[in-house]
Amino acid sequence: MAEPQIGICGLGTMGSALALNMAEKGVRIAVSNRSPEVLPAFLAKAAAFADRVAARDTLEALIDALPRPRLLLAMIPSTAPMDELLDRVMPLLEPGDTVIDAGNADFHDTRRRAERLAGQGLHFVGMGVSGGEDGARHGPSMMFGGSQESWQVLKPVVEAVAARFDGDPCVDRMGPDGAGHFVKTVHNGIEYADMQMIAEVQDLLRHGTGRSPAGIADIFAAWNAGPLGSYLFEITETVLRAEDSHGGGPVIDAILDRAGQKGTGRWTAIEAVRLGQSATMIEGAVAARAWSAEKSLRDRAGATFGSDREPLDIDLGTLESALLAARVLEYAQGFRILAAASQDYDWQLDFARIAEIWRAGCIIRAKLLDDIAGAFRDGAPEGQLFLAPRFHHIFADGIPALRKLVSAAIAAGFPLPVLSSALAFWDTMRQPRGTAALIQAQRDFFGRHGFDRIDGQDHHHGPWWD
Repeated sequence: MAEPQIGICGLGTMGSALALNMAEKGVRIAVSNRSPEVLPAFLAKAAAFADRVAARDTLEALIDALPRPRLLLAMIPSTAPMDELLDRVMPLLEPGDTVIDAGNADFHDTRRRAERLAGQGLHFVGMGVSGGEDGARHGPSMMFGGSQESWQVLKPVVEAVAARFDGDPCVDRMGPDGAGHFVKTVHNGIEYADMQMIAEVQDLLRHGTGRSPAGIADIFAAWNAGPLGSYLFEITETVLRAEDSHGGGPVIDAILDRAGQKGTGRWTAIEAVRLGQSATMIEGAVAARAWSAEKSLRDRAGATFGSDREPLDIDLGTLESALLAARVLEYAQGFRILAAASQDYDWQLDFARIAEIWRAGCIIRAKLLDDIAGAFRDGAPEGQLFLAPRFHHIFADGIPALRKLVSAAIAAGFPLPVLSSALAFWDTMRQPRGTAALIQAQRDFFGRHGFDRIDGQDHHHGPWWD
């Protein structure tokens, strides 16, 4: 074949899916893997695109096959293996070449690696890829972080393989160094909150109203046809309809209630606190996953204190309105984290564009993202999504519904880490005068930290220090 346009190192699930996507879309690729014995199986999968695929047994041969400026994409664990890869390839590369980390990475590592490569005239790109294996194979949403020079070289390749929404490729440059990986991290944090919120609602419907999984699937199908429509609602319907091929009955009842996590939701919560923000809905979702892992402890606590919950009378219209309001607040918290990071790291993130590239290909793709992009393009007051006029009607119906839902569920003994956090966030942010005056007084009393006065005078002490 003609010279490859890009080299791909790492042919695991995501790497091979993205490589096949590129070849199918007309991108000429060369591939390699740490264990070369996987190459024949990959080439068999790529047989239909054989004229666009070349395999190399070694990393050195892969780099040697690439035209300058080289594009080398790595789909490997973004921890020690990525640094080991850089140790190997940096002596083989030349100024102007680009290495792309397309895995989930801590953006601090991405910033460090970008600085390291820049010292040799090389470009390092941190590119978040969302959509799972199916997205990587057929069209992911991608969040590029790196130099303008590397973006111009890589842009034709990633635009060719990205998901599309009304013809618009769901990929763009977020900013320099770690911007792409940070945006992907926050995407995953929102994903955590969305999944937990859905799980909470399923629990209310199943154990509060006694509905069957198939009956709840019907409800999610109806919601998915309306403003709540999203990929996660779509797959929830499918999951709840599925039957267990081993023991019979709904497969949801055969699954151990212990959720895993790979760390991106936790990273989002940690970075939010570091940036002076607090994404309580994401934090609630991370906490729920951590608590789910303590299965034996929950069994013992249930046996000790009882696990009974009272029946609930839930109006589905009320529940739908509450969910829609909570989802807006969930995104609002996510974009507040992005805004804080953009300012702190001088990334100049385009929030409307971020919402647009999340409209297809990624896990949190949802109808609501069109309105979110529009709200930012219209100029959301103070840059706050929840203040945008186009959401006022959602809150007018949704907040009373959310209040009614949370109150009833908590009274009946149902835990709502995310939905209750949404309401707490709303009620806190709408109070011109909150509870912090007493906290400042306490801090001054025990630590002489001082406080600002409402008349504009700064750093005073209380009369307890007179």
